[in-house]
Amino acid sequence: MLELRALESDDWPLWRELRLAALAEAPCAFGSTLAEWQGSGDREERWRARLSIPGARDLVAFLDGLPVGMVSGVPGEGAENVELISLWVSPAARGRSVGDHLIEAVERWGAERGAGTLRLSVMPGNRRATALYERHGFKDTGEPGDLLSDGVGRERVMAKSLAIVRDLS
Repeated sequence: MLELRALESDDWPLWRELRLAALAEAPCAFGSTLAEWQGSGDREERWRARLSIPGARDLVAFLDGLPVGMVSGVPGEGAENVELISLWVSPAARGRSVGDHLIEAVERWGAERGAGTLRLSVMPGNRRATALYERHGFKDTGEPGDLLSDGVGRERVMAKSLAIVRDLS
């Protein structure tokens, strides 16, 4: 059975566990690195702050009682936009619709906030994630994303309208 749970700042140990697992398992999928969140970066106040972004929605997916995925919805630039960030599903849970449910939950959250557009950034070589997002109606915006660590490449920016999601709510 799949269950999604919204987190509060007191849930930081669970978020920490999943985020570190995500950064270790899929280092090329994120703009952050495992090294940035370990050592001196691994502080309770930093994890709590990550779960205390004003207006954000942080979710963890549980499959048969075990935490297997995570995602956040955060306010974007202007009230019209929200962003999907930090999506990750454990390899053991992939192919079981966990990512679909996490994306749909962020879509509903954005529509409930009155946002018209849900945006995200994905690493250019992350074909699995790109296919998942395209399946959910995200399209490439053509906008340059954040500069990658190589100083040359850029993240791919994708977006979708939330008008249909709002109409279905």
